[in-house]
Amino acid sequence: MSLASAINTTKAILSNTATQTSVVSTNTSNTSTEDYNRRTAVTTTNAYTGATTVKTERTEDTALLKQTLAAISDDSGQQALLDGLNSLDAAMGGDDYTSTPSQYLSAFVDALNSYAASPSDTTLASAAVAAANDVATSLNQQTSAVQGLRADADGQIASSVDTLNQLLKDFQTANDAVKTATAAGTDANDALDTREGLLKQINEIVGVNASVGDNNDMVLYTTNGTTLFETTPRSVTFAPTAIYDATTEGNSVYIDGVAVPAGQGGSTTADGSLQAELQLRDEVYPTYQDQLDEIARVTINIFSEKDASDNPVTGLFTTSADPDPALSLDPDDAQIVSGLAGLITVNPTALADPTTLRDGDVSGTSQNAEDASGYSDLLYGYIAGFQNTVSFDGDAGTSTSATLLDYANDSVGWVEEYRSNASTAAENTSAMESRAKEAYSNSTGVNLDEELMLLLDIEQSYKAGTKLLSTIGDMLDSLLQAAS
Repeated sequence: MSLASAINTTKAILSNTATQTSVVSTNTSNTSTEDYNRRTAVTTTNAYTGATTVKTERTEDTALLKQTLAAISDDSGQQALLDGLNSLDAAMGGDDYTSTPSQYLSAFVDALNSYAASPSDTTLASAAVAAANDVATSLNQQTSAVQGLRADADGQIASSVDTLNQLLKDFQTANDAVKTATAAGTDANDALDTREGLLKQINEIVGVNASVGDNNDMVLYTTNGTTLFETTPRSVTFAPTAIYDATTEGNSVYIDGVAVPAGQGGSTTADGSLQAELQLRDEVYPTYQDQLDEIARVTINIFSEKDASDNPVTGLFTTSADPDPALSLDPDDAQIVSGLAGLITVNPTALADPTTLRDGDVSGTSQNAEDASGYSDLLYGYIAGFQNTVSFDGDAGTSTSATLLDYANDSVGWVEEYRSNASTAAENTSAMESRAKEAYSNSTGVNLDEELMLLLDIEQSYKAGTKLLSTIGDMLDSLLQAAS
């Protein structure tokens, strides 16, 4: 080796160790930084200087990243669904379901039994009517709660759309930085970290598939194939609805003109929180509302009376609407009347004179022909109505043939089964996301022990370089002395 070659090799060693030390220092300082991928100083060799650092490479694992993104969107959708079902459970009164119609219907039957046993007791008459009023109030309040939850879900959808649009704008900035740096041959690693972090956030809202083209340009598609980003963000639009009732249909979310589908099932098919929010607003909450409306319909029918022409008219229960939809109900027609649970009320006549419940003349003609204070036939008839199997609309998502009390209990069971399935699925998706992130971090993240070991190797290289430099210095001194 010539002296000049030795000098070049020494310079390369010292330059390499400086670069490698900088890379290791950057890695160790970002050990706990989210979305940071480990950097590696890549070297090559030549005949003149030996090893030479040519670039700083970012660690990547495309397969694990894809799995991680899928796990993020799955868990985000499942957790959003479970949160919404927990909110519905709270509106129903928690684990005891104290706010559900089933609780008040049972109490009402008990009050009717007491009144039927002592039909002359006006106190028991008042208690029975008060219990009926509790049933109506429960249905009203549950309707208000459900529609409030739908409005909340609609607001969350609007917030998710706004966040998604902003993330896509930020993604464009990061993607442009990656393309520019790649085309110029400069360091694109920081921009790649930023872009990947944004990609993970986008996946929390809507599941995406990514493909990479020339100059590291990335294109995003939703999991159902709609283009979300290609050079520029595609339009994501939504028109929020401020106030909901049982007849209100929420607006769709559109990505590039294509409607985003809602998730389905307790183990939801939703990829990201947006589809789960649509599922809550358009499927879960409305289905429970339909069940409330069916409970209200059958309750009104059980207590219907007869007018002087023996035609059915509303009795103890009616509605606050004008015209009154309860007047057109056919006991044999199992069809949902949307919003009926929010309109049902106790007839003012019964509130003013509870004994009209016993005699059957709340709105119709008295069935107590002898005006006997001990008349209880009609009251026992009402009680029997709770035990009769009747038809329910299958569109409400639960039983199509049951007693009223059983149907009310089935409604609670439907919500709890849905929530139980969602809870079990949420545990699974959470575990899957945790494992996917851990595997990806192990593959691409910074391991402090490995960096410290590498630093020791770099130190040895530096010592070798300095020793070689010292030797070259001694040789030059000897050469100069010999020449003088």
